[in-house]
Amino acid sequence: MGDVAVGAQEGHGEAERPQESPAGPEGLDRLQGSGAVPDEVAEPADGTAPKKTGKQRSFWKELPLLIGIALILALLIKTFLVQAFSIPSDSMQNTLQRGDRVLVDKLTPWFGSTPERGEVVVFHDPGNWLQGEPTPQPNAVQKALSFVGLMPSAEEKDLIKRVVAVGGDTVECKGTGPLKVNGKALNEPYVFAGNTPCSTDPDSQFKITVPKGRIWVMGDHRQNSADSRYHQDQPGGGSVPVDKVVGRALVIAWPVDRWATLPVPSTFGQSGIGTVAAAAPATLGLLGAAPVVLLRRRRRAGH
Repeated sequence: MGDVAVGAQEGHGEAERPQESPAGPEGLDRLQGSGAVPDEVAEPADGTAPKKTGKQRSFWKELPLLIGIALILALLIKTFLVQAFSIPSDSMQNTLQRGDRVLVDKLTPWFGSTPERGEVVVFHDPGNWLQGEPTPQPNAVQKALSFVGLMPSAEEKDLIKRVVAVGGDTVECKGTGPLKVNGKALNEPYVFAGNTPCSTDPDSQFKITVPKGRIWVMGDHRQNSADSRYHQDQPGGGSVPVDKVVGRALVIAWPVDRWATLPVPSTFGQSGIGTVAAAAPATLGLLGAAPVVLLRRRRRAGH
């Protein structure tokens, strides 16, 4: 139905009139508009060969291509956007539990963003902090999943802690606390229940000005975290180079009943806590403006 006979019948002197489709022109338009394609196409009136409709490729033939594209996208996301990391210890309790999976933002560091106070960050081992820690041996499936970023790599020696001070800050702990940054005491409800903000262990007492380009990190489980406090004999006095930071942990993605965001606690936004860090740009601005002001005064005096 819908085909048109073209040409002359044998034994007759004139061509037979083309027979219209019972559906009529409007019916043909509706058929095309519905997305259906006729299996056969009528021979055109000019005698040329009809165009054949291409057959759809088999799903099984396209499947390897789709898998390849998915793997490439996963690798790009892992490299430039976000990556999943597993929490291997109790040092960040109760904010993070052993076995939690967190998603880490790896994009913003590419645009020059640096860690800020209060953020939970993942960073590469800056100086054998994990020396002596056992390295798990993943199976073939785990290796494949870690390759595409769906699981963390067992070979990568990464840690996760909270940034409590940045370059230029003075951070200190005396006795059991509180922890102070630039002279401001922190209110830390995220510290593990039963812990004190600072430890009385002599090795964990400190007062240090964090060098530029570095951060001071501590675990939320203060009495069970080998953090910056316990590496003060290393270069930087226990601080971590910013270029070792992989990215900021944004959310707990797994298990589902643990899903939560990881915002910056309000105590790090208190007035005056960033005075020291902010003083440097302001001072540079004043120094840069001084020659301009003196030049303008000389010009006025010359008139």
